Amino acid sequence: MKIGVISESFRKPFAEAVRCAKSLGVDGVQAYAGQAFPFTASRAELKELKKFVNGEGLSFSAICGDFGCAMYYERDRASIDREKRILEMAKELGTDIVTTHIGVIPETTDCIQYESMFEVCSELAAFAKGMNGHFAVETGPEKADALKAFLDALGSDGVAVNLDPANLVMCAGDDPVQAVFTLKKYIVHTHAKDGVQCRPFDTKALYAPRYYGLTACGGDVFREESLGKGGVDWARYLDALRTIGYRGYLTIERECGDRPEKDIGDAVRFLDAYGVREDGA
Repeated sequence: MKIGVISESFRKPFAEAVRCAKSLGVDGVQAYAGQAFPFTASRAELKELKKFVNGEGLSFSAICGDFGCAMYYERDRASIDREKRILEMAKELGTDIVTTHIGVIPETTDCIQYESMFEVCSELAAFAKGMNGHFAVETGPEKADALKAFLDALGSDGVAVNLDPANLVMCAGDDPVQAVFTLKKYIVHTHAKDGVQCRPFDTKALYAPRYYGLTACGGDVFREESLGKGGVDWARYLDALRTIGYRGYLTIERECGDRPEKDIGDAVRFLDAYGVREDGA
């Protein structure tokens, strides 16, 4: 496996973040479209950006194209088309993967929320498959079984999974180890993050309250922690990834704390202590 980091986790301009990533010895970066580069970036600009990252000895592990769940529940055409363009841009930057949140898959298929999500995801999955890419849904809003059922119904390997073990623990209250086996045929990218759930809550109230008629919940329902200090059983989780033959990125995401560079460096050392890079690419 390889170790990556989300460039925005450094809370610095992109070029500085890439140099920080290099100094910490990671293999790649994941970057947010619209922050690391504009949505209007030309092919020439993307070529230069890729050249810069590769010149620092890194690659793009994935691109994040996350615009909120309105595009899925409202079938917003402008956002859907922009997501497609980001899939094209990712290819130009050297990665096949665009990650995103899609909202919360409802418990029943017989509702407008499911119908809308299914229609938009079907379109994006077909587009991604047509260019040998992956539109990767991030875990956390629902349990792995529910996500698998939705992906199976879509019936396309253009749609995939960005497995975030912390989100499963903090939000869905699910077991990341079992999720690896449940979602194994879809996993193309992972986030390395940890955390705990402070109290059970309806994830719809966090990710998509207005679309389910709920009052939004606050951020006090979960707490992000440093790797190894939350609810993720890293030894079992990494063994599970090895068992299914995953050889992609473990991309560090740090969304809290006032010393991100130190925290990311600690996370790199934490993963290296498990010998993840000895597993090969």
